Amino acid sequence: MGYLAQAQTWKPHPTGPGHTVVGEVLVYEDLRSPQLGNKRDILVYLPPSYRKSSRRYPVLYMHDGQNLFDEATSYVGEWRVDESMEVLAREGLEAIVVGIPNMGVERLNEYSPFHDPQHGGGKGEKYLKFLIETVKPFIDDEFRTLPGREHTGVMGSSMGGFISLCAYYLHPEVFGIAGVVSPAFWFADGAIYSFVEKAPQVPGRLYMDVGFRELTLSHVSSRRYLEGVRRMHRLLLQKGWQPGQDYLYLEDPEGVHNESHWARRFPEMMRFLFGDKRVEAQARR
Repeated sequence: MGYLAQAQTWKPHPTGPGHTVVGEVLVYEDLRSPQLGNKRDILVYLPPSYRKSSRRYPVLYMHDGQNLFDEATSYVGEWRVDESMEVLAREGLEAIVVGIPNMGVERLNEYSPFHDPQHGGGKGEKYLKFLIETVKPFIDDEFRTLPGREHTGVMGSSMGGFISLCAYYLHPEVFGIAGVVSPAFWFADGAIYSFVEKAPQVPGRLYMDVGFRELTLSHVSSRRYLEGVRRMHRLLLQKGWQPGQDYLYLEDPEGVHNESHWARRFPEMMRFLFGDKRVEAQARR
């Protein structure tokens, strides 16, 4: 494929102090995006059994990839995804996790298909095409994945949560699983509500949460975050999502808008989104 010509080779990702990881975190350098006209490293966590078996694995694509595995590369802490996945592996839940780093000043532009007059946005559909047309084909070619939508998830926090819900409803043929964490639904004057309301409802698996202390650096109040997510929760219920069955909604009284709190909730997200016995049984075929 043409996009591979610009790429480098896989190498181990350095882990920070205190990391004890049996699986692997690999870096694929400078993956070019013809959709966005830029390039970035892609990080891939492989579960402990990957090198010891021939099985195929579900895949989770996560935004803000530099914040997932290593505090040294993160913004204000890491999600500790690799450590959490090691714990989950001992429970029998394994998945490949792909981290797609943001592009700094382009982050808000790429994480919303809607334009906000103050903050930007509008490149979200191109970003999702980058995931679908470039990143996912590469991952499916390079690794033993379960490529179907029922085994393919997308997850992120804040604007990453925003674009994850957009991904699910814009491309349900690709993503059958979505993790929407502390989502910034205030962006673009709430344009996402009418978008979700009009979007066709398709079966899948959805997780959404919000903390009571979601104050952000852009001075969006915790009350605004909470009200915005509760509004979306009501809308999702109207669309037919069934709490406890295909949909898990959580309000965290202690939740703060940062990586350490998302890391604390991450294992439960994964248990709900990927821990289904049907998914595990199919993965072992």
